[in-house]
Amino acid sequence: MKTKHWQRLDNGGLTFTELGFGSAPLGNLYRAIGDDDAQATLNAAWDSGVRYFDTAPLYGLGLAETRFNRFLRDKPRDEYVLSTKVGRVLQVCSPGKRADIGKFFDVPSRRYQFDYSYDGIMRSLEASFERLGVDRIDILYAHDLDIFNHGTKEASDARIEEFMRSGYYALLSLRDQGVVKAIGAGLNEWEVCQTLAERGDFDLFLLAGRYTLLEQESLETFLPLCQSRGIGIVIGGPYNSGILATGPKAGAYYNYASAPQAVLDRVARIEAVCRNHGVRLIEAALQFPLQHGAAVSVIPGGQSVEEVRSNKAVLETPISPGLWAELKAQGLIREDAPTPAR
Repeated sequence: MKTKHWQRLDNGGLTFTELGFGSAPLGNLYRAIGDDDAQATLNAAWDSGVRYFDTAPLYGLGLAETRFNRFLRDKPRDEYVLSTKVGRVLQVCSPGKRADIGKFFDVPSRRYQFDYSYDGIMRSLEASFERLGVDRIDILYAHDLDIFNHGTKEASDARIEEFMRSGYYALLSLRDQGVVKAIGAGLNEWEVCQTLAERGDFDLFLLAGRYTLLEQESLETFLPLCQSRGIGIVIGGPYNSGILATGPKAGAYYNYASAPQAVLDRVARIEAVCRNHGVRLIEAALQFPLQHGAAVSVIPGGQSVEEVRSNKAVLETPISPGLWAELKAQGLIREDAPTPAR
């Protein structure tokens, strides 16, 4: 599998496989899967050559991190890159009071408190180390500082202020001490990523759903800023919550909800161009964001062995440059979007 080496600081950098593994599905997101099936899925990712794994305390309220414990126990530590996130502190609670009922299934009885303070980030990291069972975490992302998770711009701005006044210095300290090699944020909005990049010294951003075959507004200012500063981008949500994988069928999901008609119509046009070039929509969607110079890895979710194997096949399918040229000619992707010339 192809790799991309990222290095911004004088610490050796990190080598990412272009295809990474996002572990939200292993937290029993939307449906429960058993421990043995979860391990089989992780093993299939490893056997496919994946060496970048991302997780978070939120995913299954600790379940995804715990499942990595068993999987990573016999893996040579220098052969993979591991990221997790901070910003939520998990708390024991009764089953009826646990967080995200109806979103995560068969998970520990835990609720969470948003906490972007110095102490909150240190507590969260210590708990992640225990769940993961590793002695080193490579990347630490501040999680979900965006409007999508906090409801309003005012609430998001307040969390950003809390983080920049306090928790940000925890990340700096952890990087300076060599506890982690890189720091950043995992968010759903490029605008908030840009705010953080302008205010602090960050290495990597995990941007979900905002640089895709369907959306490229981040090319305006954010991605050029990242390139100028050597900031790497991990592409999350390459299918925009599903519609770029399923196509514009009834009930297709976009941005974690049913896709509006305007999105369905645009995806239908993109899919028609793909079909004319003998390319499946899902293939174009997974390969497109990796063409940007700042992108280091793309992390679609994988909830089964079949999905993991399919992701690799989709990424490795040859695509004619003519597809990208026609998408640009029809105004379906931006003219300034990096794509192969030949």
